[in-house]
Amino acid sequence: MMTKNFHYHLPEHLIAQHPADRRDASRLLLLDGNSGQIGHKHFSDLPDLLSPGDCLVMNNTRVIPARLIGAREDSGTAVEVLLLKRVQERVWETIVRPGRRVRTGHRLTFIAGRLSAQVQDVLENGNRLIRFEYDGLFETILSEAGTLPLPPYIHEQLADPQRYQTVYARVDGSAAAPTAGLHFTPELLDRVRERGVRTVELTLHVGLGTFRPVKADRIDEHQMHAEQFWLPQDAVETIKDTRAKGGRVIAVGTTTVRVLESVAARFGDLKAVSGSTDIFIYPGFEFKVIDRLITNFHLPESTLIMLVAAFAGQEQVMAAYDEAVKNEYRFFSFGDACLISRRTIPSQTAVFNRPFNLLIEEA
Repeated sequence: MMTKNFHYHLPEHLIAQHPADRRDASRLLLLDGNSGQIGHKHFSDLPDLLSPGDCLVMNNTRVIPARLIGAREDSGTAVEVLLLKRVQERVWETIVRPGRRVRTGHRLTFIAGRLSAQVQDVLENGNRLIRFEYDGLFETILSEAGTLPLPPYIHEQLADPQRYQTVYARVDGSAAAPTAGLHFTPELLDRVRERGVRTVELTLHVGLGTFRPVKADRIDEHQMHAEQFWLPQDAVETIKDTRAKGGRVIAVGTTTVRVLESVAARFGDLKAVSGSTDIFIYPGFEFKVIDRLITNFHLPESTLIMLVAAFAGQEQVMAAYDEAVKNEYRFFSFGDACLISRRTIPSQTAVFNRPFNLLIEEA
């Protein structure tokens, strides 16, 4: 399948530059993956669209202030460092800008010398391994020196940084928010539970690779990024019990899908594990766990829109996106959301058999 099959025209004014006034005031597009039928609601209507016995699965990762502004010690050249993944206690994989001016051995300084670093290596993908030097707790220094790394398509300042965190965010580690969860409020979650819907949490730390464009002409030639996750035992037990009793499993966001479907694809069923996955889900993938998906609208030709197309059908999803543009929905991280039912009609697409790396540690 070709990358261009996932392109759609998006007027720039539909890219949301700030959150809605209230988290749950966003619009909610409904899509039936079998019939292609489309409906229009608001996110505050979600509890009425769920059924007693369903299970809502959420990603509780928290975005860290991963954007650091500093300078090269020798030249004073300004640099931006984006933290991606902690490799060792003081070593991080990072994106450095401008990369051409920061090479192996260069020393960097931040916040008047309280935090310094040295570039240890330049990786094949252009990322840098950087060893930081500091006294005290890195998390404390980072809270003073860093800022939230908003996506590149957001050009306005965020008045309240908490609006780029879900209300249930609790595990530090992400460089980007799991944005489908940004629409929930504590009150809305209470209404969901009062409806008889169980809620469980897992963790996947979102990397900036989530914004990486697919440059290959054929989607199966794209190299997917890996992300670290934890799937706890209580979540596994609740999801299995839900399915055994005929309830539906509803994933909040593509990150949640990546965890559950990675584990199920590898083991044939869910089990409590932690590790990392670079699974790339596109049309032809056979879903084993998820019945419905809550997700935002994604960039054209991105791996995320390909995942959604795998879930509900490529033609149905692209038609729904055209409908959303026509009705001037707000797009991307601070935009509106979709509630999508999985396509169960057999597809003509060849069965997905792309291998992926799932590095596991028993939870």
